[in-house]
Amino acid sequence: MAFENLSEKLSSIFKKMRGQSRLNEQNMDEILKEIRVALLEADVNFKVVKQFISHIKEKAVGQEVLTKLNPSQTVVKIVHQELVELLGSDDSELHFSNNQVTTIMLVGLQGSGKTTTAGKLAYLMKNKLKKKVLLAACDVYRPAAIEQLQTLANQVGVDIVNLGVKESPVKIAKIAYEKARQEMYDVLIIDTAGRLQIDQPLMKELNDISSCINPDETLLLVDAMAGQDAVNVANSFNEQIKLTGIVMSKLDGDARGGAALSIRHLTGVPIKFAGVGEKISDLDIFHPDRMADRILGMGDVLTLVEKAQEQLDEKEMKHSVNKMMDGQFDLNDMLKQLKQVSKLGSLGGILKLIPGMPKISSEQQTLAEKEMKNFEVVINSMTPYERKHPEILKFSHKNRIAKGSGKSLADINRVLKKYDQSKEIMKQMKNFKKNGFPKGMGGNFPGGFPGGFN
Repeated sequence: MAFENLSEKLSSIFKKMRGQSRLNEQNMDEILKEIRVALLEADVNFKVVKQFISHIKEKAVGQEVLTKLNPSQTVVKIVHQELVELLGSDDSELHFSNNQVTTIMLVGLQGSGKTTTAGKLAYLMKNKLKKKVLLAACDVYRPAAIEQLQTLANQVGVDIVNLGVKESPVKIAKIAYEKARQEMYDVLIIDTAGRLQIDQPLMKELNDISSCINPDETLLLVDAMAGQDAVNVANSFNEQIKLTGIVMSKLDGDARGGAALSIRHLTGVPIKFAGVGEKISDLDIFHPDRMADRILGMGDVLTLVEKAQEQLDEKEMKHSVNKMMDGQFDLNDMLKQLKQVSKLGSLGGILKLIPGMPKISSEQQTLAEKEMKNFEVVINSMTPYERKHPEILKFSHKNRIAKGSGKSLADINRVLKKYDQSKEIMKQMKNFKKNGFPKGMGGNFPGGFPGGFN
């Protein structure tokens, strides 16, 4: 995540603060100084940092933090409130038109990933928001962009207005708008051309398109990796065309995150979507409160629940849970669990959404994901009967499975050991309602997950 280093530093600051029973003006100033340094190192604009710290100090004094018996909780609450305000508070929602097509115009510099984002946005609108979507290919200067958008439209399963490179962008936008209006589309997404840098011909073309179709949303795509340059680009666009929102890409990367924390305050334009990966489904609606939770190490359970609802087969999950609670957990169920978990994304990404879960390094994540793949290969090399009755596996069986899967006997035994551990957890869960969760149930990550991987 882009805010990973900032999150670690803030967690360290708050941990140190919790070790003090009372706060005074001196250690409060020291805490605020550390927070200021952490924000500056995260590439947050210095003007934003100055105001952020000032607001925290003002609220801390107003709420008489120094006189409270547990002041650290109040400080964390104040910091959380300020982060939400900095990220956009409640003005980050997309505005849909009533009883007519909602038109979204995507703008940005060349190479920023507008065309890919147009496809991701179409996927989100269709699959998450259940909208009927139409794409319009208005980047007539790059035939490859038109071909890419056509491919993405086919992949997502939405319609597209593709008139090639001979018509003007304004005419294409107008034709697309009329089609969307007449054929009762919910959303029209217009992919516009970019430039290597902002120039007057680009702005005139964008303004002409805007005047022609009067878009409900004009969204600027900016790269979180660009740092404060992203703020400069946003200001330049906003001065010449009316932006209503920002799509921040690469928030899953190792960018310091300062642009996301600065851009709304310095431009007045809220972040509305966040790119969190390369897959067509890796575009999320931006929720300032959830992002503030993640920055402060509180996880993001709501996003995890949404991902589960979108990606997991509810009937299959209920069936698996019922089998497990009845003590009928076998290797087929274990394999299904692994496949379901993999649908939610990377293990590191999943853990960041769960409050209190330990952080794992990229090396640990790679090893865990490799282990999951190994488990799948091993289980797939067994016969259906062996998967259902793993207790019958003797040395000869294991030797055959090892040869068939290209794995060692140790790999086979590791899968069976993990299965036994998972089965034991299922027995404990069966008694949950009677006795409550056994202390320490589940163990440490990653072994604590049913069908886990370590």
